[in-house]
Amino acid sequence: MGKKSIEASPNGLSRRAFLQIGGAGAGAAVAAGAAAKSSGGKGASLDVNPIEATVADMQGWMETGQLTARQLTQFYLDRIRRIDRYKRLDSVLETNPDALGIAQALDDERAQSGPRGPLHGIPIMLKDNIDTGDSMMTTAGSLALVGAPAPQDATVTERLRAAGAVILGKLNLSEWANFRGFSSTSGWSGVGGQCKSPYILDRNPCGSSAGTGASVSANLCAVALGTETDGSIICPASANGVVGIKPTVGLTSRAGVVPISATQDTVGVHGRTVADAAVALGPMTGVDPRDPKTAASDGNSFTDYTQFINPGGLQGARIGFTNQWTGIPQNTQDVFEVALQAMADAGAEVIEVQIPSFDDFDNDSSEIIVLIYEFKRDLNAYLATRTGVPVSTLADVIQFNLDNFNAELRYFGQEFMEFAEAELFSEDLYLQALEDGPRLAGEEGIDATLAENSLDAIVAPSNSPSWPNDLINGDSFQFGTTGFAAVAGYPMVSVPAGHVFDLPVGVSFMASAWSEPTLIRLASGFEAATRARRQPQFKRTFLRNRRDIGFKKAPARARQSIEEMRRRLMGHGHIMRPRYL
Repeated sequence: MGKKSIEASPNGLSRRAFLQIGGAGAGAAVAAGAAAKSSGGKGASLDVNPIEATVADMQGWMETGQLTARQLTQFYLDRIRRIDRYKRLDSVLETNPDALGIAQALDDERAQSGPRGPLHGIPIMLKDNIDTGDSMMTTAGSLALVGAPAPQDATVTERLRAAGAVILGKLNLSEWANFRGFSSTSGWSGVGGQCKSPYILDRNPCGSSAGTGASVSANLCAVALGTETDGSIICPASANGVVGIKPTVGLTSRAGVVPISATQDTVGVHGRTVADAAVALGPMTGVDPRDPKTAASDGNSFTDYTQFINPGGLQGARIGFTNQWTGIPQNTQDVFEVALQAMADAGAEVIEVQIPSFDDFDNDSSEIIVLIYEFKRDLNAYLATRTGVPVSTLADVIQFNLDNFNAELRYFGQEFMEFAEAELFSEDLYLQALEDGPRLAGEEGIDATLAENSLDAIVAPSNSPSWPNDLINGDSFQFGTTGFAAVAGYPMVSVPAGHVFDLPVGVSFMASAWSEPTLIRLASGFEAATRARRQPQFKRTFLRNRRDIGFKKAPARARQSIEEMRRRLMGHGHIMRPRYL
């Protein structure tokens, strides 16, 4: 496990180069008796401290009468006002005006008949591309969807409510889950502005589930839901020092979720611990007639993933890592080397492996073809379910953005939307991409590597430390390891592994479809062995005693013709890849 040199990619505008150009995305509980000074109602102090507390802690306190769901909800609402608003974290778009009433009803139900389960009375927030059939908006961060709320809950929202969760609010995100234009800044949306890292406020929280990762890390809720097409749960988990579970595509329903791609979209969870993320995952699973992809989860899902939590979960495990990833900064490599040693010290056999299809996958264009081909179809189908908003088709969204240039297009464009609207790729090319991408990523990639080396999982650094927010130039992306799992539709779990100065870095475990139990076992074992999460301190900047630097307005960009954009997408023999969708 000694350090090895990292060579520059020879592939030009292949997967890594597309990641640079494309605008798409990437604790121990406190003691039960600690006194919290935040209000639990009308100015009353709590007898317990929910900061860094686990869901199990909160349930224990509610069972013993030390805490109520209403008090806990009020605590988080107060903290959102004090932290998210005053410190300008900007992770929360909207809080639920009905949250306290829902919490009180759940308290009454607990007193009369007991709790429904481990989420009873637990405040949860949702990325704002997940529908709520209440008074809150679902905007995907775009002003084009501001208007009437969605007509009904997304399936995952409905199932969380049924499990007794309090839906506390909606979270900021990279607008349209970062499938809009080149040179985007992750975590920026027209509705919410720029979400920030809770560790250093001028740094990026990664996206597109930026507000999900940042809010959980900042203790603004117990857990939160995010979505991922490629990297959008894993990267924010790593950048914000929390756990992210990106499930197998089809384990959780996408019905009522603003889409990018039916092939790759999935709904997952951020939590401060593996157990917290796991406890929220279980109630969301199960076949859903509204999402045909979930039919494959029959017999492959569990309603309780906490049963796989195992502090000794690394003992006897066989875990592979590869040095084929390019562009890993030395500081991230150093954290990863320490993490590999921690796994070995905890009883795992850690071996270097080669992913057989790595180079072929890195040079393959299937993913971007599939995403662009499906986006128009899937978004138009979703928009048909919405009324009382300014748009009903992707073409309407594109025109809305042009008509509202200063609010929506001032910092970066909408090239991906225009690619999709232009229908650049034929059906034959799309169908071939549907076959090639998952084969290279899954059968000949992750599956082959696991089988040939008798591995439980592959581990990789999740991403580099977060970069400065830069609305002029966009994200300073360096590398990513989510592509294989994303294109194959396989699960990943990211866990805090260490820090570079004040900034978290995570490691991700990946394996074949429906392997969430194994990944949760390994991730919880790693978590127990390292305890790497640190509570964020909301520092203004890494450079001490220096004023924050404001952003100048970016110059208006001349619109490119479809032909010019197509050449940029596929020209020069290079391939563009999505980042943190």
